[in-house]
Amino acid sequence: MTAPNTIARTVAQETTTAELLEGMRTWVEIETPTGHLDGLARQMSVTADAFTAAGARVTRVPGRAGQGDHLSIESRWGSGPGVLVLCHLDTVHPVGTLASDLPFRVEGDRAFGPGICDMKGGAYAAYAAFREIADAGAAAPLPIRFLITSDEEIGSPTSRALIEAAADNAKFVLVTEAARDGGKIVVARKGVGRYVLTAHGRPAHAGARHQDGRSAILELARQIVHIEGLTDYERGITFNVGQIFGGTADNVVPARATANIDMRVVTLADADAMDRHLKSLRPHDPDIRLDIKGGLNRPPYETNPAVARLFDHAKGLATDIGIDLVGVATGGGSDGNFTAHKVATLDGLGVDGAGAHTLDEHIFVSSIRPRTTLLKRLMQTLQ
Repeated sequence: MTAPNTIARTVAQETTTAELLEGMRTWVEIETPTGHLDGLARQMSVTADAFTAAGARVTRVPGRAGQGDHLSIESRWGSGPGVLVLCHLDTVHPVGTLASDLPFRVEGDRAFGPGICDMKGGAYAAYAAFREIADAGAAAPLPIRFLITSDEEIGSPTSRALIEAAADNAKFVLVTEAARDGGKIVVARKGVGRYVLTAHGRPAHAGARHQDGRSAILELARQIVHIEGLTDYERGITFNVGQIFGGTADNVVPARATANIDMRVVTLADADAMDRHLKSLRPHDPDIRLDIKGGLNRPPYETNPAVARLFDHAKGLATDIGIDLVGVATGGGSDGNFTAHKVATLDGLGVDGAGAHTLDEHIFVSSIRPRTTLLKRLMQTLQ
């Protein structure tokens, strides 16, 4: 990493805020909920064309398992480990949201639209930063690679292996998820575990033969009380049983019941300990059988010395352009969870915004140019 004050200034004109916002609009107005293959295909084609026009090499990775395509993109300069930029272009908003509940619009300093905060705004800013470097004809010290995915919102089931392989050829990873609360970036994320606990009981007529039944719901309720009780806020461990299903009719002792469990942990050690605990659960009623499936979906993204050094470098660059950069930890997961344990990773480098996943989703227009510049300066100085 070079010192911030040695940044090479290019003679190429920077893209204006208005131009950046218009570019973001073209991406936001392609609706891309995860699994909507037509919309995702169109979005990936538009994105691939934009990077190709900026001189990048673009490889389209065909989708599988009902998910959309991904894009692997590489600068034409440099070889070996470089800077990996992680973006996703799938959103949580169903098709029709743009026309009905969340049209693209600008109100004062806020620009609204489905996915504009999470994370098309940040993805477009990273593309624009790359394009400005390429247009200036001045290669960055390291090769710049992008992995743009289509399934992050459901846990990256078809892109995780691509992300991990790309990280093996990276010295630094930049994730363009939205900034937090006034422009803070993310230097740690909780790990995410997902489990399904199933209780298998014995059915019986609830009136005539109640004593013959073994209630799977009752067993599950007892287990849920225990599981939720594992939450430890001081250690950053939380358990949430978000959905339960079971039974067949009001007058039948339920023979089967399931619970969907969300686990969040700060450290890999706690993830391993909690995983072992869940998988060692035993039924209160010996006539009932328990099955538990699942595991760690995203490993914890822990702040380590490499992350701290990368943050310090970014903070110096940010100061040079008038941003007081603050690093924070968050409970939500991202694709940065897959890389931070082996490559210096910074997350939340996208534009500042709020209301992600809601009908109030927006970004702050005033943050667009500074955040694009920060991404550009990182690409120009990391080595």
